[in-house]
Amino acid sequence: MAFSPDSSVSSVSSVSYDSFVFTGIVEATGTVIEKRPHRLTVARPKTFRDLKIGSSISVAGVCLSVVEKKNTTMSFDVVDETLARTTLGSLREGDCVNLERSLKAGDRFEGHIVQGHVEGVGTVISRRLLAASAVIGIRLPAFLATHVVPKGSIAIDGVSLTVAFVKDGTITVALIPHTLAMTTLGLLQKGDRVNIETDIVARYARR
Repeated sequence: MAFSPDSSVSSVSSVSYDSFVFTGIVEATGTVIEKRPHRLTVARPKTFRDLKIGSSISVAGVCLSVVEKKNTTMSFDVVDETLARTTLGSLREGDCVNLERSLKAGDRFEGHIVQGHVEGVGTVISRRLLAASAVIGIRLPAFLATHVVPKGSIAIDGVSLTVAFVKDGTITVALIPHTLAMTTLGLLQKGDRVNIETDIVARYARR
């Protein structure tokens, strides 16, 4: 896919570093513009005006660093391990992803602590509509099930959610109308795969 020249392009030569903590409160969604073997280009939200080379962005729950930015796009390098262990490897051009900039000192903290280190991939096994809301059932990898507790926090494709129920390796989460409308979780169907990051507090509490 070709792009027209853009005088606003910045290169990786001027790297800056932000904090690497997210809250799971999705700021915007973006469309995958181009996917190459190890390079992902996503539409840049208009609200991401402070974007810099090296900025950390949660992309579908995966912490990635901006290596190139233009007026309307931002690009990330993605290593083989990330492609294999997350849903980023199966993304296609035209797909939509959740986006969140990393938290900065002094920012108001909402959601829960999300590192952007996806631990595994879950599978949607049920989707039930309740008026304007939805209840989603997700089967977790066996090694993650012990890290999840009822009423605890979990990040699904980068969205901070509260676990309603846990049973036999399956969790249930409720999605309010705002989440359905403003994140990619509103598009989920049975059989879809999602990135999972369990609550860091729960993980360390079990050690």
